[in-house]
Amino acid sequence: MDFGRPMVCNPGVVAKSNIRLVPETYLGDDPLDILVCQASNDAAKDLFLGNDNPSSDSTKKDTSSEPTNDTEKHLSRVDHALYAEHHLPAPRPTIQPGDLVVVFESFNDLNFVYATPNEVFSNRNGHFPHHDFISKPYGCKIRSKNNNGLGFLYLLRPTPELWARSLPHRTQIVHELDASMIVHYLNLIPNMVVCESGTGSGAMSHVILRSIAPKGKLHTYEFNKIRADKARVEFQGHGLGHLVEVHHRDVCGKKALLNMNQQESNQPAASDETETDEIKDKDSADDGKGGFQLGESAAHAIFLDLPEPWLAVKHAAFTLKTSGRICSYSPCMEQTQRTVVALKQYGFHSIQTVEARLKEYFVDEVEMEAPPTVLPAIPTEETATLEKERHVAGGVLPKEDSEVNSDIENAENKLQPGAKKRKLCARPFSQMRGHTAFLTFATAGGSMPRIPDKSSM
Repeated sequence: MDFGRPMVCNPGVVAKSNIRLVPETYLGDDPLDILVCQASNDAAKDLFLGNDNPSSDSTKKDTSSEPTNDTEKHLSRVDHALYAEHHLPAPRPTIQPGDLVVVFESFNDLNFVYATPNEVFSNRNGHFPHHDFISKPYGCKIRSKNNNGLGFLYLLRPTPELWARSLPHRTQIVHELDASMIVHYLNLIPNMVVCESGTGSGAMSHVILRSIAPKGKLHTYEFNKIRADKARVEFQGHGLGHLVEVHHRDVCGKKALLNMNQQESNQPAASDETETDEIKDKDSADDGKGGFQLGESAAHAIFLDLPEPWLAVKHAAFTLKTSGRICSYSPCMEQTQRTVVALKQYGFHSIQTVEARLKEYFVDEVEMEAPPTVLPAIPTEETATLEKERHVAGGVLPKEDSEVNSDIENAENKLQPGAKKRKLCARPFSQMRGHTAFLTFATAGGSMPRIPDKSSM
């Protein structure tokens, strides 16, 4: 994906200038040449180091053939090679072999392909060879090779939102409205370190990666090895391998909890044959103790999408930086309640739970009667009195009041609706897509130790 392109390093103006510190004997042993080198080094220090190390403070003059200690001290800081320009390369304007392409078939029907020569994408609209995709710009319209070219589709550049609508669902995904709220309330910005558990289908992972690119790092954890391996392959295929590291690990440490509970009940520890399927699906890299294994205060934000997130809160408190943000995504209020209790226990504050639903509207032209364009004037006291007399008299007014009667009739005629016209109207969809999701946000505090309990180790 374009947002995940690694940064490139090109020499900039400073690097091309070749400015650097040199030994004072660089030009020779002549005293005048040595003074020239000293002046050049002082100018380089002023240019690169600013007011932190002004050359005027340097009074020591070393005329030896070896570089001075001051030169050695600052040589690495003013070396021109360190002043290269880091920037993102320009996005490729056309589709190349191996690129991910989102296929737009209809408003509610999206698919995806990896552009591969000699392969064909087929749907109810026809057959579309991949070689027709290659070298075409994103957003173009492709005609089918059969059905007289009547079938067509659009080739779209992948985004996290489009990928979430077309990806193969391995688990329930986080929809775009919840995803946008998570990014906002976690205060995600470029170059952050973020932890996510669990990975699932990877929809939320792509949203996080877009927010922390181009030099951030996402550590995503999945207890199911098959899902972890598939997610790792997808990230590499999308050009995101340098931004994400997939861990096959249960951050909750259920295996350690199970063994501890069995020891308390004087039962033998769980063996590989007696473990549940969820706990048995582990490799040698997972010691079963839980946690993120990144060290203390290593992450800026943590996102939990787990059945029992309260078990991972103590590990999150250890891994988060002070004032780092955490989010827990739960479909049930009972899960949210237990998570909030754990958050308070481990020193989190500013706890907030929100629920958001997306209500979409269908906009179309509708034929309807136009409203009156001219409204009657507000009746005066005399007109209102005559109107009452007319009702009492059966709708007839004296001849001397015919002019007032005519004015009333004209006003009523003006209220008649006009001819039917087509108007642009909006009406809500009968269904709101999505499922109940409670998002709990909190901030890590620094007022109490945030080291996991010994029981979890």
